[in-house]
Amino acid sequence: MSDSIVIIPTYNEKENIENIINRVFSLEKEFEILIIDDGSPDGTADIVKRLINEFPNKLHLEQRKGKLGLGTAYIHGFRWAIERKYNFIFEMDADFSHNPDDLIKLYLSCANGADLSIGSRYLDGKISVVNWPIGRVIMSYYASSYVRFITGMKIGDATAGFVCYRRELLEKINLDKVKFVGYAFQIEMKYTAFKLGFKLNEVPIIFTDRVLGQSKMSMKIFKEAFFGVWDLKFRDWKNYNKAK
Repeated sequence: MSDSIVIIPTYNEKENIENIINRVFSLEKEFEILIIDDGSPDGTADIVKRLINEFPNKLHLEQRKGKLGLGTAYIHGFRWAIERKYNFIFEMDADFSHNPDDLIKLYLSCANGADLSIGSRYLDGKISVVNWPIGRVIMSYYASSYVRFITGMKIGDATAGFVCYRRELLEKINLDKVKFVGYAFQIEMKYTAFKLGFKLNEVPIIFTDRVLGQSKMSMKIFKEAFFGVWDLKFRDWKNYNKAK
């Protein structure tokens, strides 16, 4: 059993899922993968089931009925991973926007002392995004600036979805209190870790927009993130630490 599990939520990712699984398993460090599939009608889960026979005890699948949201998928995966005592728990997209090679950088960051390592597109004033329309780059970059201004959290890429958690962090967060389901979930988890005094560290990555499949971004998801930051700012954080 590896000490590291990569959680990959999927909805209609048949074009990407086999390739991303094979790439992760080709890395020098051993990772396991947990796919959380929300009832993909395109047969994504069937592809994963076939690959489980090729990668027994390394590839795992949890199937849910219906499209329940990114945040709930990760919470489901966190609980699954905590129960099985993985030390390092990763979030990663299925569409190759996150380079699997960078899993090593995230792992080393946590192995060397960070509680949460963040694959950052916006570090030290640099923008490391490939193939996004300029409008989306601007929106994403200034969204992180907006989060920093409201929350005081000194993170360059607050909406990043390529991260590694130490299990001890996730064990101490009251996951029942996590509220958001879209990209605001990524801000919420970082800010919760920040407010509870955990060590966050950013590592540089190059983000490449998907080539195959369709983006899940929507105006509803954007609004949740924009207005949700104020909810985070004024929360009572006493009940978010399970250790207390």
